[in-house]
Amino acid sequence: MPAVERMTITMPTELADVLRQTVAGGEYASASEVVREALREWTHNRNDERRDLEALRAAIKKGLDSGPGIPADKVLAELRTRYATKA
Repeated sequence: MPAVERMTITMPTELADVLRQTVAGGEYASASEVVREALREWTHNRNDERRDLEALRAAIKKGLDSGPGIPADKVLAELRTRYATKA
């Protein structure tokens, strides 16, 4: 069994009420279980966000490294010209 550390936390009354109601409703056996589950979910989400951010940074770097960009108004003008002649 992993080491266990006892902690005291402070939270708004509304959250404490939800926590108590969740335990009283039988969804969890204790407030500690609720907090552990919440921390596992938070950790999972945090890791996903970090992974997404790294992927976004890599995509931005790839775009920047690909060379100079083309101004949007030039691209739109070319598209308008191309599709106007097809109509």
